Amino acid sequence: MVTKEDVLNWIKHYADVVDANETYLTELDAAIGDADHGINMQRGFKAVMAQLPSVEDKDIGTILKKVGMALVSTVGGASGPLYGTLFLRMGMAAGNKNELSEEDVLKLFQAALEGIKQRGKAVPGDKTMVDAWTPAVEAFQKAVTNGDTLSVALEKTTIAAEEGMKATIPWVARKGRASYLGERSANHQDPGATSSYLLIQSAEKVWNHKEV
Repeated sequence: MVTKEDVLNWIKHYADVVDANETYLTELDAAIGDADHGINMQRGFKAVMAQLPSVEDKDIGTILKKVGMALVSTVGGASGPLYGTLFLRMGMAAGNKNELSEEDVLKLFQAALEGIKQRGKAVPGDKTMVDAWTPAVEAFQKAVTNGDTLSVALEKTTIAAEEGMKATIPWVARKGRASYLGERSANHQDPGATSSYLLIQSAEKVWNHKEV
């Protein structure tokens, strides 16, 4: 079971992770984008952290929607609409719940993936954040179907997200700013897939109480 406190701690932990990886994410984006992914994500989650206290006593859906709105309104480039949509869709899937079962978490992850696919018009293989999320959601769904515990399911999901992220390295980008580079976008890890992997990894660490 994932509690409201777990969700809040996930967001706070990810804000710290973004802060620690700002330079890394920006360097990845410098190779194939506008060199601003880390900077934009850091700005967005500073805004999230500033607004989070106003909804800490609310349900999980309200909390996640607040995160999404903060990101939409403060993050530049493609990251704002994509990450904003991701959290808004998760918030809609969570509704007014204060704790989430494995099946609820699956619905959140599925809603996140569908949201970013619709917003970014990307499919697996385009070298985007979809490439980390797609195998992650598939792994979580398979684990839940197999009757795995939430802990094991999250571990498998994180491994799948990492593999998806690394798979983007040799590819030529077909979406976003990186697609303008054509063949030159190959041999670079996608920054959006990287920040997505870090988000999924943060959930696994916090919800499995490796980090609080």
